[in-house]
Amino acid sequence: MPFAKAGGIRLHYRIDGDAAAPPLVLSNSLGATLEMWEPQMAPLAARFRVIRYDTRGHGDSEVTPGPYTIAMLGADVAALLDALAIPRAHFCGLSMGGMTGMWLGVNAPERVDRLVLANTAAKIGTADMWNARIDAIRKGGMASVAPGVLARWFTPALLLHPTPMVTGLRASFERTSADGYVACCAAVRDTDQRDALSRIRVPTLVIAGSVDQSTPPDDGRYVAEHIPGARYVELQAPHLSNVEAASAFTQAILQFLTASKE
Repeated sequence: MPFAKAGGIRLHYRIDGDAAAPPLVLSNSLGATLEMWEPQMAPLAARFRVIRYDTRGHGDSEVTPGPYTIAMLGADVAALLDALAIPRAHFCGLSMGGMTGMWLGVNAPERVDRLVLANTAAKIGTADMWNARIDAIRKGGMASVAPGVLARWFTPALLLHPTPMVTGLRASFERTSADGYVACCAAVRDTDQRDALSRIRVPTLVIAGSVDQSTPPDDGRYVAEHIPGARYVELQAPHLSNVEAASAFTQAILQFLTASKE
């Protein structure tokens, strides 16, 4: 199980694919781990050197005292790339990972080749919503909010007949450190990058889910419309579109990352 000392903390990561292939970083959703990308791994690793990592406070990465900020999570990515001697990489982040990607596109564009922002928004939810979730977790732990979170991650049909992937993601969510999750909730709560989007100049693809309750299509369209030259793709999917629309999600990424530069 590889770990890197990045930005003063221990980050858990995994690399798949040819070491000589173009590097691609995958950044997980709030409450998930690097395992959420399993549906994409075979096709992506055939074309890229894929670097997955557990965001600070998640999975096997270190849980440092909160609250966190998106700037902190973005700096972790840059530090991980430094530790792996990778000067520049493609980046794909979903939800909280997408917010991290926006921060990198604005503040560290020299580290990003092409950027994929999936099921995300420049501002997600309201402070009251996030504070209510934080309070619920402090009182009842991760299991107390799991049903509500899973209901946004997946469609009712998939939850009624869960696949092993869905069962694993639920178990992973419930194992997430409550302290790490709450610290990341604060990072998302306190982030509003709407005024910064126009400063992103790297080639960008925005992916939205048509039945995403957490970051609806209007949020994705807003991001795409405010990033110069950004492309927009809408999939028939809920929040974790990379799981429930895995094939279409993977194909959209591959087409974008391998297309000739104009």
